[in-house]
Amino acid sequence: MPSTKLAGLIPWAKAPLIISAPMAGVSSPRLAMEVTKAGGFGFLGANVNISAGSPELDALDTAFTQARAEFSDLPANKPIPIGTAFLTGHESMSEFNKTALPILAKHNPAAVWLFSQNPELNLHTAMIKAVKALDPAPVVFVQVGNLATAREAIKDGADVLVAQGIDGGGHQFRRGAGIVTLVPEIRNLLENEYPNHDIGLVAAGGISEGRGVVAALALGAEAVVLGTRFTVATESNYPQKRKDTILKAVDGASSTLKYFKTQRTSPFNDDINRSKLWHPPYDGRAVISPIHEDFIAGASLEECLEKLDTKYTKEEATNFTMTWAGTGVGLVNKAQPAAEIVRELHEEAKAAAKKLSSRF
Repeated sequence: MPSTKLAGLIPWAKAPLIISAPMAGVSSPRLAMEVTKAGGFGFLGANVNISAGSPELDALDTAFTQARAEFSDLPANKPIPIGTAFLTGHESMSEFNKTALPILAKHNPAAVWLFSQNPELNLHTAMIKAVKALDPAPVVFVQVGNLATAREAIKDGADVLVAQGIDGGGHQFRRGAGIVTLVPEIRNLLENEYPNHDIGLVAAGGISEGRGVVAALALGAEAVVLGTRFTVATESNYPQKRKDTILKAVDGASSTLKYFKTQRTSPFNDDINRSKLWHPPYDGRAVISPIHEDFIAGASLEECLEKLDTKYTKEEATNFTMTWAGTGVGLVNKAQPAAEIVRELHEEAKAAAKKLSSRF
């Protein structure tokens, strides 16, 4: 049975529901709003540092104010039809109730997405409880990558499980599976172990066009999340150089890199960025650059870091190491406004479903 939580996100949603991922530093307020206006559901870029005084808190407050004005036809007591997200592995997340929750209470967004908690702290239980105490309460999305994390998210009180396969760009679980097996397993879990729970299931990871949308629905998802396709949207905050890199990429299986262990114990994509945000369960997928090629060819991490620091400008180094994209990057070949992407995905999905039905 479809989740009532997903069905009630926005009254004008079009099936299948297209959700733009909450990509930190990429998903602008305008992108999220245009996706929603086109009949999908848009998320703002994920919040990382929510410590008192963080500029991210001011940006979140401003984005919600802008969205409320954009959807001024909605009654003031109705949720703003966009979502926000939090990367919960950051140390500042312990301040959630004091700093971020008041902003959520003030603006009433339709959804909140959580991902990447530090397993040693397990903040999701308390965060979800706090969010659900709001009136009205936002729909809580929790990103998962295997059955164990799906069960944990259900126990914590998630309304929607985002089953992200390892084909996804950006960060996901190191030990995971593609959506071809992940989504059906979680669907079976929901139907067999939690038949009376109203929990939605959406698929993410490697979906770039309408055929992928239809495939995800056939696997048991009720909606789909796309990230890489929206990185090149007109409204995306991705720098043009990184957009160009994505548009030129082909063969996502070989042009992106996920888990590649360094001499240390963490993945190359995080070590090369000197990132301390991501904990051991997670890693990221990015487009391979000359620095990645050097490492794969045998250069040490230290040699790669030195080369970044001495041979390239800061902008070049960032473009080399932080062009996050999924394996579906080879299917992303044109820049478009976000609303046009949503409409095209709907058209492609309908055409793919019709073609598929003729084979039975």
